Amino acid sequence: MPELPEVETVRRGLLPVLQGAVVESVEARRADLRWPLPDHFTERLAGRRIEAVGRRAKYLLADLCGGEVLILHLGMSGSIRVEGAPARGRMPDFHYPRAPAGPHDHVVLHLAGGVTVTFNDPRRFGAILMVPYDRLDSHPLLRGLGPEPLGNGFNAEHLARACARKRSPLKAALLDQKVVAGLGNIYVSEALHRAHLSPRRSAHTLATKDGRPTLRAERLVVAIREVLREAIQAGGSSLRDHRRVDGALGYFQHAFRVYDREGAPCPTLHCKGTVQRLVQGARSTFFCAACQR
Repeated sequence: MPELPEVETVRRGLLPVLQGAVVESVEARRADLRWPLPDHFTERLAGRRIEAVGRRAKYLLADLCGGEVLILHLGMSGSIRVEGAPARGRMPDFHYPRAPAGPHDHVVLHLAGGVTVTFNDPRRFGAILMVPYDRLDSHPLLRGLGPEPLGNGFNAEHLARACARKRSPLKAALLDQKVVAGLGNIYVSEALHRAHLSPRRSAHTLATKDGRPTLRAERLVVAIREVLREAIQAGGSSLRDHRRVDGALGYFQHAFRVYDREGAPCPTLHCKGTVQRLVQGARSTFFCAACQR
């Protein structure tokens, strides 16, 4: 499933195409994805101007004129294809042509000027919703989300408070979207390795007895921010389905330190350990037991 860097990469690719654009018409080639499409979806969206393109956690947000917001979730296998947009210089490395139109192209937006934006989702775990702007924060998908890890609200003090009473493993705590929004399996494993913290460590050890952040919490915040920024710069990680809107593959997977590298030497300087794999919450965790404590 795409994590924050992949969704942010898609947002940045869509920004120059969608922001300020007018939707002339909409094709909905089926009535549902993970959930039914909004009532009268094509009629409600046609003729609307897209005022802004944002992101909250792993959700893409398009602010529409008239006070509604389009929420799009890529799910397990969703991707967005843009066609007809003017070329902007050389295509990036790891570029591959997008697949032609096919049976998994479920929703197509036709924008003024001849640009089309297509949502493709073979597994149909993605979703498209429309909600009033003033009810966005209270929507069940967004209500209760923690701070954005690259925003000012995420810091060692917040992380310590959120984890102070948690006896669950640290990795599980970081995957809790109420603690921090948008983190997933890949980047939690990578950040924990950079911070030299074991994924099995109890989450409450990020806080002192009086609730203040420990040095571990401070290291972890720095590591999370670093790995996310580097991943966004690399266009995310392409393991199965993720591609940018121009068809380019993300390439942060080539910089993984531990994720999916079981048996490889630990990349930490002077560490003689090897990368191990364990299963936590039905998900694979990759770490080095020698330098992650």
